[in-house]
Amino acid sequence: MLSSCSLAPNPSKKMAAILHITSLQSNTPSFLLHSLTPFQPSLRHSSLKSKGHILFQRRKRSIAFTCQSISDDGDDGYLLDAPVSAGDGFSFSGGKYSDGPNPADEWFKTGKYMKAHPVYGTGEKAKDPIFGLTMGGNSQTSTDLFRWFCVESGNADKPSVLLIHGFPSQAYSYRKVLPLLSKDYHTIAFDWLGFGYSEKPQPKYGFDYTLDEFVSALGSVIDELGVNKVSLVVQGYFAPIVVKYASKHQEKLNDLILLNPPLTAKHANLPSTLSIFSNFLLGEIFSQDPLRASDKTLTSCGPYKMKEDDAMVYRRPYLTSGSSGFALNAISRSMKKELKNYVEEMRKILMDDDWKVKTSICWGQRDRWLDFDGVEDFCTASKHRLVELPMAGHHVQEDLGEELATVIAGLVSRKVRI
Repeated sequence: MLSSCSLAPNPSKKMAAILHITSLQSNTPSFLLHSLTPFQPSLRHSSLKSKGHILFQRRKRSIAFTCQSISDDGDDGYLLDAPVSAGDGFSFSGGKYSDGPNPADEWFKTGKYMKAHPVYGTGEKAKDPIFGLTMGGNSQTSTDLFRWFCVESGNADKPSVLLIHGFPSQAYSYRKVLPLLSKDYHTIAFDWLGFGYSEKPQPKYGFDYTLDEFVSALGSVIDELGVNKVSLVVQGYFAPIVVKYASKHQEKLNDLILLNPPLTAKHANLPSTLSIFSNFLLGEIFSQDPLRASDKTLTSCGPYKMKEDDAMVYRRPYLTSGSSGFALNAISRSMKKELKNYVEEMRKILMDDDWKVKTSICWGQRDRWLDFDGVEDFCTASKHRLVELPMAGHHVQEDLGEELATVIAGLVSRKVRI
């Protein structure tokens, strides 16, 4: 229970503002008491403590990255360590947090960074859209190419499968799929810009989160991976973006697997749980609330019951920096404005005789956001395979991760009947 809340300027050069919340309880976690504080990274992973450079190869290989801690003045460098303290945003209450071992840190250790897609714009320091104050280093982007957080598993000499999370989510949603699928495939999952541990540029500071920009960004990622052919698996509202990319690069794809994509005219409207983030004022407020931005969006669309350890991973970006919320707000506005046209275009692409990519649609029947009505008719008309999963919801990989890995392997191998 909160007794007071005050916003005051900070005289420090590094601190734009302080959102000070005083609690009546002495055991209130420290991250609730101070936000917009200067972000001081703690580079605990030995591999990240010093600058290091690993050269990229153009053929299949492990994703390479450049490590560099953020400088004290925030002008150069890029943070590669998992956030520890409250960052440069507006943090609301968001669940359990401690200085001890954290599931978010463990997940972070499994991944690495790759650089892809040029940073456009003037290079001006990002400012928050509410007060116009320069934000801290955690919200500033790179000066050349964006950094994407990726988790790679399996032998790079085997066929590649790229797992693409939905809106809003993270690569973490495929944590149950990765270890099983990687037994026979080179498997990669990444966080979209604005999500998870990837960079989160503020709108108008290098990336505006339009759907066309996401199409271009996906192309940059796939090009940087250096794979000759790849199978794409994409979930939910990012499916139309992936299909538009695929329509122009069919020669690069082995398979396309869509998990509960928006396929009908009814699907082109965001559910209220997501559209609220695009609202004026309320959108800015709600997108900064970790419980609403992560927990509610993941559990309101199906039977998924989030464990506390998993919740800590999904909340972490929103607890450490306001940049996650600002990105969510921007993406929601773009989705609300552009999704209808993208869904219509996706339908035309998948129905066109020129579409040659083997396409499968996996559908969790307990999806509370997207109605199954019309999906079967579309698959019949387009002659695409439909795999129904009665016990899964919108986020199939969360509800039935192990089963989904088996389904994907069977579809990609063409050796197993589903």
